[in-house]
Amino acid sequence: QVQLVESGGGLVQPGGSLRLSCAASGSIFSINAMGWYRQAPGKERELVATITRGGSTNYADSVKGRFTISRDNANNTVYLQMNSLKPDDTAVYYCNVDIRTMTGRSRGYWGQGTQVTVSS
Repeated sequence: QVQLVESGGGLVQPGGSLRLSCAASGSIFSINAMGWYRQAPGKERELVATITRGGSTNYADSVKGRFTISRDNANNTVYLQMNSLKPDDTAVYYCNVDIRTMTGRSRGYWGQGTQVTVSS
């Protein structure tokens, strides 16, 4: 079994910062890509950022220059540093991690989601 635990969401004023974390644990053989997605009320889930095992990153245009994704391979953790937050960033943020388990199977696993609210 694999578990993903997210933390770091909350309420922040426009222009503020938050750091999200997502830690994977369990029957993990290896981890490939890691990423963050978000879903605002009434909207579809969208990609925010991804990072490969080697550290190559990809960002949605709406967050480029404001958000930074990083990972700690030794601790199976992915982070999302969010700066200059805007009300439009309000959403539930989900991590997604591509994991190969000890059984040899690979698939993407989702975190439970963490609420980020940007409001004055």
